[in-house]
Amino acid sequence: MSEQPASADTAARQLEPAAAEAVRAYAAKIRADADRFAAVLEDIATNGLPDPEQCTLWEDLREAHLTRLAAQRPALA
Repeated sequence: MSEQPASADTAARQLEPAAAEAVRAYAAKIRADADRFAAVLEDIATNGLPDPEQCTLWEDLREAHLTRLAAQRPALA
């Protein structure tokens, strides 16, 4: 980014402090997710794929996630 002072046109496009902080927080989350994904790929490259007998079926993971989502959502009458 530039170290030059913002012109009037640029100043009008600046984010509010709360919005800027929200964008920074979102960027940090995306960066953390990418780092975690990269670590998984590096582990696979180093150690190979895990033994299928030691893994959880994706269907079971999906059902557990859907159950968590349903518990967070208030029941509709």
